[in-house]
Amino acid sequence: MSRKLFTAAVAAVLLAAACGAPDSPDGDAGGPVTVNILDVAGNLQLTQGMIDEFVAKNKDQIGKVTYSKATAPELVGKIKAQQNANRVDIDLVLTGVDGLAAGIEQGLWTSLADAKSRLTGMANYSEGAAAMQKLAGDYGVTVTYYPSGPLIEYLPAKVPDPPKTAEDLLAYAKANPGAVQYARPSNSGPGRTLLMGLPYLLGDSDPKDPENGWAKTWQYLAELNKYVTLYPSSTSETMKNLANGSAKIIATTTGWDINPRVLGTVPKEAKVQALDGFHWVTDAHYAVIPKGVPAGKQTAIVNLLQDMLTPQQQAKAYDKGYFYPGPAVKDVTLDMAPAESKQAIEEYGRPEYDKLIADNPIEVPLDAKALVAAFDKWDREIGGAKVKK
Repeated sequence: MSRKLFTAAVAAVLLAAACGAPDSPDGDAGGPVTVNILDVAGNLQLTQGMIDEFVAKNKDQIGKVTYSKATAPELVGKIKAQQNANRVDIDLVLTGVDGLAAGIEQGLWTSLADAKSRLTGMANYSEGAAAMQKLAGDYGVTVTYYPSGPLIEYLPAKVPDPPKTAEDLLAYAKANPGAVQYARPSNSGPGRTLLMGLPYLLGDSDPKDPENGWAKTWQYLAELNKYVTLYPSSTSETMKNLANGSAKIIATTTGWDINPRVLGTVPKEAKVQALDGFHWVTDAHYAVIPKGVPAGKQTAIVNLLQDMLTPQQQAKAYDKGYFYPGPAVKDVTLDMAPAESKQAIEEYGRPEYDKLIADNPIEVPLDAKALVAAFDKWDREIGGAKVKK
């Protein structure tokens, strides 16, 4: 190459660099990073709008986001495989209590203790969300919250006199084999909430200790199992079964009641019932960062999470009722939500939810270790053999 051509080539390279380098995959060069997000909780339905808006306004921090989805039981295997290979390609996980708990148990998540000083939005959590944050400790950030359940759902034309107590539900299942259904608890919010709510309904000795304090609950579930034909592997499957009539009563939560009716998966006329003496068992979605994510990416992700905790972004969590109400920070009202959310909840929401939330005790779920123990025991001793693959 002649000296003249060589000089021109160098100049072209320098000009390209000056016009902006491509996204840095790890941020170590100081440029915008690519963030790969894995959702195992359906959380993107609530938060993708928040994330996309932050990225659009902060191209200097995050140049690109990729989204992928998996089930909660797949999460640990995916992350461990990447960590064992020293190649962590998942930068941010959006998970429910199940994936959070399993990851804490396995030591998969990065501690965010040092980052909390920059996450000032956490100081504005509602009382329920703040209680849920305690479950995560330093290993996750609560991004959405709801009181959850347990509730039962049915079509009035097929179940004109729905069960009002846990004993009624068992009697209905016995009289109608295969008609009562809930999904495998380790992969279902309503299934998990029913599992954790029964100790309160049945008056067990210690609702927070599934191994030593749930004698009545395990006995009840074993009896109910006699009349359950199968346990779907996802909540959405139970909703379809309710709609097609193969299930008559299913476990549900506030969000799983509202959203499938908005979407038309479940008929609008479906009703819900709270069993006498129930306690709400709350639920939340968390953002967690796997160990092995480079520091440059972590910085950008923490800035993203801080933005997601602002009231204007949290208002998007109302969505179409999927996690009703949804916001994790206080004083975020429905009138702040997008017009589409307001319309959906005004048409498909239930006025009785406000009273149920005000009038019944609210409990946090089991901690990570106890929740994993409860899932394992359910799989081994109750329904594992009947889970629909």
